[in-house]
Amino acid sequence: MATSGAWRWLAVAPFLLGVWQPVGAASAAALPLVINTWAFRTAAETAWRVLQLGGSELDAVERGCGQCEIDQCDGSVGYGGSPDESGETTLDAMIMDGDTMEVGAVADLRHVKNAIGVARKVIEYTKHTLLVGESASLFAVRMGFPYEDLTTQKSLSIYSKWLNQSCQPNYWKNVVPDSSKSCGPYKRPEKVTCKEEQTISQRSVCDHDTIGMVVIGASGTVVSGTSTNGAVHKIPGRVGDSPIAGAGSYADSTAGGAAATGDGDIMMRFLPSYQAVEYMRMGTDPTVACQKVISRIQKYAPKFFGAIICANTTGSYGAACNKIPGFTQFHFMVFSPLLRQPTEQVVDCI
Repeated sequence: MATSGAWRWLAVAPFLLGVWQPVGAASAAALPLVINTWAFRTAAETAWRVLQLGGSELDAVERGCGQCEIDQCDGSVGYGGSPDESGETTLDAMIMDGDTMEVGAVADLRHVKNAIGVARKVIEYTKHTLLVGESASLFAVRMGFPYEDLTTQKSLSIYSKWLNQSCQPNYWKNVVPDSSKSCGPYKRPEKVTCKEEQTISQRSVCDHDTIGMVVIGASGTVVSGTSTNGAVHKIPGRVGDSPIAGAGSYADSTAGGAAATGDGDIMMRFLPSYQAVEYMRMGTDPTVACQKVISRIQKYAPKFFGAIICANTTGSYGAACNKIPGFTQFHFMVFSPLLRQPTEQVVDCI
């Protein structure tokens, strides 16, 4: 009877470890690993399923982020969200192979819904790294992607409401007419008078969400990727951190992977994903690596909205975020052999 009880314990022990394992706990048996920003459960499930069916790590990231594009995760990924100040939704995405260090990325992509899929094609069918704008859309069509309208009734409603609020908030500064009171059109004044930067409280912390994903295969191959429709009411042509290697995400199979989310205009200046991977290369614990990256940005932009996930090649992982009003915790998803299902984890911001 005692032997039977012992076997029952062994059967449930991995599940209990998966539930109660603290963020960042390392385990050599924790591969493969799927980790992604925010509580985007279906993205983690999709990526994991691809791995279990024999797909590659690149397949897993592409399909996982692509699931969020289909689901329009939080309205901040995929079509029908975050209209720019002309009312159009445009997409940014990237995917990086940590074995070859190849990157495929698209930015300001229009009329094509599967941005991460197009980014993958940049790796497979070109010698380039980043394609942008209408030319990226033409490339996508040549690769077989349908040309579609990314506008929805929801995005039109968001845009209409913003216009009725005198285009507030927006991303202009030091222009005439006063961008805090009108919709423009704006131009440069004859004499520039710098004003205090708009505070985070004047913008929603949901205005910059991105799906960022890191997948580490059983053999240690690391792949990362991102997809987003960018900052809501952005100036047309704006590109944030998401499609920029080292900023939005970074993968190196000799060290690990990382992906960032938040205010890309600030975060991209610090290459946080690259920096986090380099910290892990030096032996820094993933949680600490994430925290060090956030702390570095805090010195220059203490009120920035942002978070980052990190994972090393052993399957150890972590996350960190910057604490501001309305954003004191960061939620992310993890799936590994220690877990029977994608598990939402939470870290307190620093």
